[in-house]
Amino acid sequence: MKHLLTLVLLAWILPSLHAAKPNFVFLLGDDINRDSLGCYGNVDCPTPHIDKLVKDGVKFNKAYTSVAMCAPFRQELYSGRTAWRTKAFLNHSNSVPDTKSLPHYLKPLGYRVGLTGKTHIGPRTSYPFEYLGDGSKPDSNSFLLGKAKEFIGSCRKEEKPFCLVIASHDAHSPYTNGDRSVFDPAKLTIPPYWIDTPELRKALVPYYAEVANFDALAGAIRSYLDESDLANDTIFFVCTEQGSAFPFAKWTCFDNGLHTGLVAYGPGIVPKGHVSEELFWLCDVAPTMIDAAGGKMTKGFFDGRSQYANLTGKPTQVHDFVIGQFSNKGIIDNNDRIYPIRCIRDDRYSFIWSPNHEQITSNLSLSKALALINGETPRANKPGKEFPAASWVEAAKGPPLENPLIRKLNRRPEFALYDLQKDPHELNDLAADPKHKKTINRLRDQLFSWLEQRDDADPIATERAITKNKAKKPNKKRPKQKGPNK
Repeated sequence: MKHLLTLVLLAWILPSLHAAKPNFVFLLGDDINRDSLGCYGNVDCPTPHIDKLVKDGVKFNKAYTSVAMCAPFRQELYSGRTAWRTKAFLNHSNSVPDTKSLPHYLKPLGYRVGLTGKTHIGPRTSYPFEYLGDGSKPDSNSFLLGKAKEFIGSCRKEEKPFCLVIASHDAHSPYTNGDRSVFDPAKLTIPPYWIDTPELRKALVPYYAEVANFDALAGAIRSYLDESDLANDTIFFVCTEQGSAFPFAKWTCFDNGLHTGLVAYGPGIVPKGHVSEELFWLCDVAPTMIDAAGGKMTKGFFDGRSQYANLTGKPTQVHDFVIGQFSNKGIIDNNDRIYPIRCIRDDRYSFIWSPNHEQITSNLSLSKALALINGETPRANKPGKEFPAASWVEAAKGPPLENPLIRKLNRRPEFALYDLQKDPHELNDLAADPKHKKTINRLRDQLFSWLEQRDDADPIATERAITKNKAKKPNKKRPKQKGPNK
């Protein structure tokens, strides 16, 4: 049986017509808004290295994750499957034990697969990377770059292709990295989806310093690939992860939460200066790597699909829509609050469903704001954990919930519809507009049908049922792995 399972796995990823096996380097940020990068419109935070990668490679304008939380995001990225398959709905949760990931997919194709930096994944049997060390804060750029060079050098000596994930801690709070002196809070440009307060401006300075620090790491990695004659044979991805801990991003299904920044560089493979406008789902990354490496995939094994055509400059529609979700249960400060959110995005519209809308969503970044709205005395935050949402409430000139942004952040409607083409900042909810009834019905029907097929027709019941999986210590005897066709 053991040999049979091995044969099944090998047959699943037998080499196809791709002759060369490119290397992969995937640099991942930590809680960075997509629009904090210059190439996505930011004018305050210099990101020259990532901007240059865009000029020399491919920028994906419509890349989305299915969940704006670190652990579920990473497990989707590495497995090619969403939380509906991995069951990693909650933050700090693990995938079901039979989950497969990049090491399972690429090792049979001859690759070594390593990870340095932040992990936040489990169990290890589902994510059997070569773990090269964390290099946690303070500033770990030199550590991560050193580990990358060491791993890549070892792979070159063995004449093996490689896949390396470099998972930076920039820009996850508390913010400790980067040069803050570059930023003057009084001169920052505040986007229209935020309320301009001194507290917000002050909080953005250390955050932007870490974004700039992340950009410096991207530049150092690119320089190493170029100077080592690896660039032509390597696809170098840079991804911002989900949105920041600032309002309307992380822990939400708003665009700044699920819309991820993604660029790729590889002069021997990736065209120069291409911009992809096709929908890209984060779970597409693993299938794209397998396709680029010459592997074949069983239909339905992944939630994602190969984006190799779009990566190499051949515009191809891969998805009609992408799905997103959020589960409030297990979030710091509100471990037991049930507030699921589900959403669907097509090429133009975002439709968001909050089935428990009569209650409130909450997390660490909203706790003080909610207390102030309710006329309560808020608990003091720890140093480095002050969130600007509370300053919005304190600055309100009338009842806080009469301000549309404060209300949008703290009280959600059951359904919301945004035209991302005309309203990229999601300021105008069109759900009550009769002109958009057909669009709402179409997206709602597509979303409900998709969820029903995945046993999630009642997200409130789903969230009540799920628990935070803790990885058990592995048995001394390696557990049998089910083949992907099983």
